Amino acid sequence: MSEVTTKVEQVNKALVNKEGKYLTFALGPEEYGLEILKVREIIGYMDITAVPQTPEYVKGVINLRGQVIPVIDLRAKFGMETTDVTEETCIIVVEISQSNHNISTGIVVDHVSEVLDIAGEDIEESPQFGASVNTDFILGMGKIGDTVKILLDIDEVLSGDNLDSLASSSSGYESRESRSKSRESKSKSRKSESKNQESEPESQESEPESQE
Repeated sequence: MSEVTTKVEQVNKALVNKEGKYLTFALGPEEYGLEILKVREIIGYMDITAVPQTPEYVKGVINLRGQVIPVIDLRAKFGMETTDVTEETCIIVVEISQSNHNISTGIVVDHVSEVLDIAGEDIEESPQFGASVNTDFILGMGKIGDTVKILLDIDEVLSGDNLDSLASSSSGYESRESRSKSRESKSKSRKSESKNQESEPESQESEPESQE
């Protein structure tokens, strides 16, 4: 009986430790939450540079103020059907821990909802679905009124994706692509200037003949 009591106390203590502020967002009809301390910033959807030979859920990389950041499609990561980008689609830039250091990563979500302060007593352990279903990425289930928010352990969600090496290799890839686009732009500019020069008629000044 004392062992059961000890386990219950440990669970309750763990849930209290999970209380705090969470940024909530939607993927389809489901609402999720991230620890606000993991969130760096929220940006609108922007052009993403695709990276060859990456998993389907890796959208590519973006250049955020000079820093190359890998971007993950959270719908695809969770095995959900992908959807078109809308005005509400945004990228949440999170800071996760991998290989003993912090990595900035973008996750694409349908839309951001709000920041909620969730008490430990309103967080329950994730339900068990059997050994075949991994729920380690779920911190807990946040009860907000009559709704439930799935609170994510974003470090666990993105674990095993080797995002550190992706960001490093993509930095060189994006630089090469940028240089290629720059050369292409300069080439087009030179061709345009050449055409303009060819199309300009030569100005000939005709002096009136003097009549005696």
